[in-house]
Amino acid sequence: MSIESETKNANPEDIFPLFTQLLEKADSLLTRLDAQTASTDGCLDDYIAFRWRTQTLVPVKHPHLVDSADLIGIDAQCTALDRNTRQFLRGLPANHALLWGDRGTGKSSLVKAMLARYADDGLRLIGIGKEGLAHLQDIAELLWERPERYILFCDDLAFNQDEPEYRELKAMLEGGIAACPDNVLIYATSNRRHLMPRQVRENQYPQNDEDELYPREATEEKVSLSDRFGLRLAFYRITQDTYLQIVSHYAQKRGLSVPPAELRRAALEWEASSSGRSGRAAYQFVADLAGRLAL
Repeated sequence: MSIESETKNANPEDIFPLFTQLLEKADSLLTRLDAQTASTDGCLDDYIAFRWRTQTLVPVKHPHLVDSADLIGIDAQCTALDRNTRQFLRGLPANHALLWGDRGTGKSSLVKAMLARYADDGLRLIGIGKEGLAHLQDIAELLWERPERYILFCDDLAFNQDEPEYRELKAMLEGGIAACPDNVLIYATSNRRHLMPRQVRENQYPQNDEDELYPREATEEKVSLSDRFGLRLAFYRITQDTYLQIVSHYAQKRGLSVPPAELRRAALEWEASSSGRSGRAAYQFVADLAGRLAL
């Protein structure tokens, strides 16, 4: 039975206790919300990285901080994102950034390298999964008056056409009724250039009654999401020389004493058996080699 029907049929003497209970529940809810806000403020003071989980910010006590010196073969992308991040830290105009391209090419590592480089300058990182995109504006409200500068990090992002979360992201990037605070930027990574799949039929004229009358509009809808990132950086599969350079860099960093010719041969064998040539494959090879030598 609804509250309305209860109050309509109840005696006046019975209504007062009912509203008293409602007021007590409302007061309890506000108390919990105040406690959550206080808790959030406390963790924002003490940590540099966070995750958005179950509608609250959870501190990352041991963030993965990447040394930018380890990012070999993506100098142009490093320079562009570093410049954009420095503009952001100084309160200058800066763009939301989309890092897209081949897997294992350093997209996520580059974002984490920005945190490692500029955490002492007030940069903070908040990891947001796809399910958290519906709460982007709630996160923005939590950060609005904070003195730090926050990057909302959406890693490995991709959408299907029937997923509503991409509309929330579009609104936050540009075009929503609520403003985005000056101390918040969105950095996203994806293997897809436009974050959404595209079909060949979208570039064809209608063939039958089931085809969309204006297929170009469907294409525009998909492309418009990536267009709202002012900075779009492409990452491509690295060359064999770059792959071997990365292998050599990690081997030296771990202090491995392996003849160059033997290291090259083993690295190429690893590449042939892996899912592709990338900085990730180079790192995994050296980690495996270091473990085998130590064993």
